[in-house]
Amino acid sequence: MTEAPTHEDFWAALLCDNSRAGGQGPWPRHPPQSARWQLRLEGSVRSAPVLRDGILYVTALDGKLYAIETVTGRPVWKFQAEDRIHSTPALSGDKILFGCDSGKVYAVDRRSGRELWRASAQAEVWTSPVTVGGLALFGAADGRFYAVDVATGTTRWMRNLGARIYSTAYATERQVYFGCSNGNVYSLETASGQVIWSAPTGNGLDSSPALSNGLVLIGSEDFYLYALDAATGSVRWKLATGLGIASSPAVAGNTVIAGSKDGYLYAANIPDGRLRWKTRAGWVITAPPVTSGDVVCGQSMGGGVYALDVRSGRRIWAAGLGESVQSSPVLTEDAIYLATTEGMVYALA
Repeated sequence: MTEAPTHEDFWAALLCDNSRAGGQGPWPRHPPQSARWQLRLEGSVRSAPVLRDGILYVTALDGKLYAIETVTGRPVWKFQAEDRIHSTPALSGDKILFGCDSGKVYAVDRRSGRELWRASAQAEVWTSPVTVGGLALFGAADGRFYAVDVATGTTRWMRNLGARIYSTAYATERQVYFGCSNGNVYSLETASGQVIWSAPTGNGLDSSPALSNGLVLIGSEDFYLYALDAATGSVRWKLATGLGIASSPAVAGNTVIAGSKDGYLYAANIPDGRLRWKTRAGWVITAPPVTSGDVVCGQSMGGGVYALDVRSGRRIWAAGLGESVQSSPVLTEDAIYLATTEGMVYALA
């Protein structure tokens, strides 16, 4: 499984790690007072940053992966891929893995920025690779789901599902879970790619699933947040929202939180799907919320970053950037790192 964070300076993947549980440990409840630094990249950012050992890694639509010092905001190195990058990078040991719009998936040395290997799909890879058991797992817009060797990039297996995949997988040693544009949620056997089950929803899925209490939690464009039995795929409950859900859910204890395109964040009780609260947080929400302790932090199109109380949904603070943000932030005790569709990277403190 993707490495678990060992301290505040380790944010390895989408929503921190493969648990989709967000930040670990305490996080300030006060609003950021200023930008410690800001850096303009050469392209728009649609992916989420990741963090390790004082270096923030950001991919952009200019086709570059940037390594940025968190103290100064100075780029340490840049890696040029062959096409635009929508994929959130993922850390696996000393490798950074990400896909690009040409269908290539790269492994880059995180210290030097040197390419280690590349694997190929037949259409764009917007998903973020997830590593487990020596495999890097990812879906592509060619309708195929891939497992490649983390050490070499060699394809171990491939499963053709016939519909575009923009949902980043949740992987365990036994099963991998993800959504598909045909409206199905799939569970494949991690070692072989054999389909264990598929479960239909009413529309396509871009949301990336979380797993908690034996349930697969995922949003659909059919306006529902689903909880599926992880072993069988049967629907245990579903929660209606006002519009489609592209936002990936975050987990905070027994609560799952997801944003909807109706501009609300919804929090549900994981065991039974009971709505705990909903709070209007913007005019469209597609970015995943991030939890840390008793705070949930999110962003909406239109430029806002905000913090809510996990228990009540009450707004704690909000800060306007004047720019649109479509990705989740990285939270540490002393800074919030985020990137905008205008290509700005901020360290807010």
